[in-house]
Amino acid sequence: MTENQAREEICRIGKSLFERGYVHATAGNISVRLDESVGGGFLITPTDACLGFLDPARLARLDANARQTSGDIASKTMALHGRIYRASTPFDPQTRCVIHTHSTYSVALSLRALDEELLPALTPYFVMKVGHVPVIAYHRPGDPATGEEVDQVITRYGRKGTPIRAVMLARLGPNVWHDTPAAAMATLEELEETARLAHLSHPPPAPLSAPQIEELRQAFGARW
Repeated sequence: MTENQAREEICRIGKSLFERGYVHATAGNISVRLDESVGGGFLITPTDACLGFLDPARLARLDANARQTSGDIASKTMALHGRIYRASTPFDPQTRCVIHTHSTYSVALSLRALDEELLPALTPYFVMKVGHVPVIAYHRPGDPATGEEVDQVITRYGRKGTPIRAVMLARLGPNVWHDTPAAAMATLEELEETARLAHLSHPPPAPLSAPQIEELRQAFGARW
């Protein structure tokens, strides 16, 4: 993907998420890690930008050390995105995009007393397409402690043989990552839909059984 293609894709994804209610106002951000073949470094949405009305030419451009070189002022969450890229690439070397939203049902679940993870294995596609979603304790937006905790969690799950593609920042929203912006958005969509199902189900549904999860591992390579 060229830099221009990445700029266009960030804006396309942002507009889609905004129009479907996954983000609102100036909440949320999207970054892309550029290939070395096109100069490396990162693109990220600007601070306080509305994802529904992004301008490709005004996206923040940063070098490989996350120092800004052009564009509008980068989102303050670039520090967290940087930690996600560094921690996830030993387990998923092609990680190229991180998306953060304040998606309604995911945030609503995080307001409850939860276990270590946001959701159990409720549906086969949640297990196959999302996987475990650890909950990160609340810290103010931009707090460096969030990045440290996220780094540790990604590494811990990866070393256990169940690499993750999402974490949930309590009271704020999910961060998801994948090898393309489109794949990251699809992961986010599956996560939010599963959170919606959990929120609407009373009493809480039973998760898939251990044999059912093992079948998904064997048939589809699910990382659970």
